[in-house]
Amino acid sequence: MIVRSFEEIWDISVQRKGSEKALNELLQFPKSKEEISDTPDDRFLAQMTKGIFQAGFNWQVVENMWPGFEAAFEGFDIYKCRMLHDEDFDRLVSDTRIVRHGTKIRSVQQNASFIFDIIADHGSFGEFLAQWPSDNYIGLLEVLKKQGSRLGGYSGAYFLRFSGVDGFILSQSVTNRLIAEGIVDKAPTSKKALAATQEAFNKWREESGRSLTEISRVLAMSTD
Repeated sequence: MIVRSFEEIWDISVQRKGSEKALNELLQFPKSKEEISDTPDDRFLAQMTKGIFQAGFNWQVVENMWPGFEAAFEGFDIYKCRMLHDEDFDRLVSDTRIVRHGTKIRSVQQNASFIFDIIADHGSFGEFLAQWPSDNYIGLLEVLKKQGSRLGGYSGAYFLRFSGVDGFILSQSVTNRLIAEGIVDKAPTSKKALAATQEAFNKWREESGRSLTEISRVLAMSTD
């Protein structure tokens, strides 16, 4: 049961941040479906890879090294990365331009294959993401977790956020608000809890006319 309306949660966030102007400056917004659909497939593989390498590591270090990643993986060309073989991996684990983490390097090939399969069914990975219904965002996270490599948990959610896909991130701050509203009693991981979370976000979106991305940020600001 949702105790507060989105407007009430918005007011809590405004009070915590000092003004509506301050809160608005902290909001993030999704890209349009056209922008997502028009994004080249290699950019999605690049974004997946960046998120995977940043997980559990210093984000800025990966950011600073990123030109080296682009060069080492040949611009994240889907077809080239999909065909990486043992000699390539031997070379990459010794390449000082990138973070030399063997299983994360291997995930580039695995995710290139994942994207390749989606392209075969949908024409492009961007089209697949653009057409996915946002009222089943948790379903998209499940696809990434099951069919992709190392894209469960925060990695998949942050990949989608930085790719401009409309959705929410179940950070501790957002989870605290969901708990406060009685939607879940702990971090939502079960199918039942995730479905309740999706339902709550869908209702808040219907109330407010805002995107899931904006709502996610407002919930985070209400406890952060």
